[in-house]
Amino acid sequence: MTDPTWVSIIPPLLAIVLAIWTRQVYLSLAAGVWAGWVIVEGWNPLSGLGRSVEETVAVLASPGNANVILFTLVIGALIATIEMSGGVRGFVRYLENREWVTNGRRSQLLAWIIGFVIFIESNITVLVSGSVARPLFDRFRVSREKLAYIIDSTSAAVCILIPLNAWGAYNLGLLENQGVENALGVFVASIPLNFYALGAILLALATVIWGIDLGPMRKAEERTREGKMHWPDSQPMIDEDILSPPPNDRIPPRAVNMILPIVVMVLMMPVGLFITGEGDPRAGSGATSVLWAVLVALGTSWILLLLQRAESVDGLTRTALKGAGGLMPLALILLLALALGDVAGELGTGAWVASLIPEGLTPAILLPVAFAASAGIAFSTGTSWGTFAIMIPIAVPAAMVLGLPVAPFMAAVLSGGIFGDHSSPISDTTIISSMAAATDHIDHVRTQLPYALTAGGVAAVAFAITGLLI
Repeated sequence: MTDPTWVSIIPPLLAIVLAIWTRQVYLSLAAGVWAGWVIVEGWNPLSGLGRSVEETVAVLASPGNANVILFTLVIGALIATIEMSGGVRGFVRYLENREWVTNGRRSQLLAWIIGFVIFIESNITVLVSGSVARPLFDRFRVSREKLAYIIDSTSAAVCILIPLNAWGAYNLGLLENQGVENALGVFVASIPLNFYALGAILLALATVIWGIDLGPMRKAEERTREGKMHWPDSQPMIDEDILSPPPNDRIPPRAVNMILPIVVMVLMMPVGLFITGEGDPRAGSGATSVLWAVLVALGTSWILLLLQRAESVDGLTRTALKGAGGLMPLALILLLALALGDVAGELGTGAWVASLIPEGLTPAILLPVAFAASAGIAFSTGTSWGTFAIMIPIAVPAAMVLGLPVAPFMAAVLSGGIFGDHSSPISDTTIISSMAAATDHIDHVRTQLPYALTAGGVAAVAFAITGLLI
């Protein structure tokens, strides 16, 4: 559709409403995809159904999309292998022997620190944090909703503040496409102005230190203290037993079996960006680099276990396939989310939301409006990266034409994208956080929303103040 109208918001809105109402994420995303192609096909439901199937399959034709789906399966294999090796148990035992994690508050702090340190890619962050911290949360009776909130708040919010990872490379490319000189300098200058990302990270830390339980989170914490991991009608996003195979009794639990593969994975990410960018990390492929990093980490884990005579190649293969199968539901959700993003792009959903921004605004109003517009697009489409692709070409040139500094506008767009993504039930990061914490997805959305709205409100005020000062 060349002229986006209000109907372009129907598919993502339908997916969001159905997800909250029915708690069926798969069917809700599929319904949004179908509704979108029905509109494109002139409101013909049968033709729309056929086009939905065709275009969903076509999602995998994109190398970037295929890399993301394959990455999901490989990270499942890596997590299962590390669990089987005793790496997580060894790491937990190491912390306990040194009395580092002795209560629920310290287990929460560990989850926050892992999320803050592993900043190469948001999905890796939440999956690693969830795998390591979930046993400790269960032991000390801290709710899995709290775990999902902490790892969600220290994934994309941390990644967006780092220039030389997949997120940074992507946004630097968008800046350069707008003719911005010294794109890296502009990005770095936007970091202290990225009020939502900074606020979300600090609020999560404050929640850990002072036990701030807002709204539904308080009830979730009370339930967990009574020994109940889930509400009676909850449907955890994943069967945790699939990603937690029986421990290997041939070797004692060793922390190195978890730490070394993760360190290799973190170090491999910038190497991948450097190689795929032919010497320029900013031009590297984030999707390819992430996949390489996880594959090398999996290979490292295999080599460790073979050297320790802990498992045979056949046993490692079976464990890896079982772990990959455990994240197959996530791969399906990502496929449907990408398909929904494609049809939203076809309908011009993001462009229509962005067109609602009035002209002739002062910076004190324009910055909060840019923040709100980005949040609305990300919430509606479930993708912060797609939001950046829509809003950066709008906000950055506007700042340049008005003779205003670009960094605050860049920060407003990035902040809004993370806020909307953080709040949306159809966001892949939000969904993956629910899976990593093995909690019900809608329970995660409901318990996280008060925190997201708090940080979002503070960010909006901060952007208004910034607008008065520039």
